[in-house]
Amino acid sequence: MADTILIAEQRTERGSGPAGRLRRAGRVPAVVYGLAAESVSVSVPARELSHILAGESGVNTLITLRVDGDDVLTLARQIQRNPVRGDLEHVDFVRVRRDVAVAAEVPIHLVGEAPGVRDGGLLEQQLFTLTVEAKPEDIPNAVELDVSNLEMGDQLRVEDIPLPEGVATQAEPDFVVAQVAAPRVATAAEGEEGEGAEGEAGEGGAAEASAAESSDDSGDE
Repeated sequence: MADTILIAEQRTERGSGPAGRLRRAGRVPAVVYGLAAESVSVSVPARELSHILAGESGVNTLITLRVDGDDVLTLARQIQRNPVRGDLEHVDFVRVRRDVAVAAEVPIHLVGEAPGVRDGGLLEQQLFTLTVEAKPEDIPNAVELDVSNLEMGDQLRVEDIPLPEGVATQAEPDFVVAQVAAPRVATAAEGEEGEGAEGEAGEGGAAEASAAESSDDSGDE
């Protein structure tokens, strides 16, 4: 995975006031930490960072922060956005090494057409991201799971996801990722039919019981 360079500027002022001024100037307050080194407060250009995060690798893009002439290899984490406008408000940059594995969330993409869907079933995805461990440059943009062999009622689990070489996951291997389920409308209709049959039987039983009671009453008279 290629990394990109982002120019950062150190900041000395703290608090909401200085942070607000930075945002109005088109910059995002941030902090750089990790690898047993001292944390550094910086700011980065909002437009450039937004463009990076919107790219194919997203938050798993390797970002080389250039701070006062020094290059620091990082990953963007703990990204805070304005809940209304979606603007970037703060970002944590975690220092990483190219030769040390890190944890990352990657999306799961289902590929292929399930035969069970052609037969009227519903393809349901239960897990949309997978936590993987890999060296920064080996983190995949996404992992793919082929559903081409899924018949009605079949399931695919975490253990069925093919991972690239050098990529591992600690996720539960039997966790269901995708399945083809029977249409809920048909299931509900079957349930209603069953209830109707039971209701008819109940009414018949009640009629028989009423007739028996009438017979007993006439005998008493």
